[in-house]
Amino acid sequence: MAIENHHLLHLPATAAWRHRGLRDGFEVAYFARGSADGTTRIWGNSVVVEGTTSYAVSYRVVVDKHWETREASIETRTRGTTWIMELVRDEHGTWFVDGEERADLSACTDIDLEASIVTNTIPVHRLSAIPGTHEVQAVYVRATERRVEVLDQAYSFPVISASSFACAYTAPQFEYSANLRYDASGLIVEYPDLATRVDSVDGGIH
Repeated sequence: MAIENHHLLHLPATAAWRHRGLRDGFEVAYFARGSADGTTRIWGNSVVVEGTTSYAVSYRVVVDKHWETREASIETRTRGTTWIMELVRDEHGTWFVDGEERADLSACTDIDLEASIVTNTIPVHRLSAIPGTHEVQAVYVRATERRVEVLDQAYSFPVISASSFACAYTAPQFEYSANLRYDASGLIVEYPDLATRVDSVDGGIH
């Protein structure tokens, strides 16, 4: 059953993050809602230095009215290399990566980009209206490898009644757990060891 969390539907027109900790860089994302079909478009760019590697990633993600991912396009540029990856999830929940069916991704509802902070807002919009722990699987797109895999995640939401909230998050594959801080729009304010929110523009989308 799809549950709309109206407390988290007022997205800003744009938001930005400073990547720091594991990597150093910057990310800017933009948001627009389709008036006819209820989809939300998210697009943006990350420019990052991680160790001795630098890369720039441009992305475009479309989620439906239930905040389930429908499609995504990712362009990655590293030194001497550029590639584009196209992902589509059809009405039956089947994923296609560059036109090739990927049965191993069938349990995934979300997409999670290693190079992006903003994609952590997708399960939050879909699930945060239901307090408790939610185990989800996401299609995880690597930043510097042309590769996707399944990422197991768990989000634990409190009863949300304030303008910001914290969510206990775990990703067992990376042995990572932390309290992620979100604002009322469902966008991350503080992602420990990864990123901090910088700014947003007044005037949201509806």
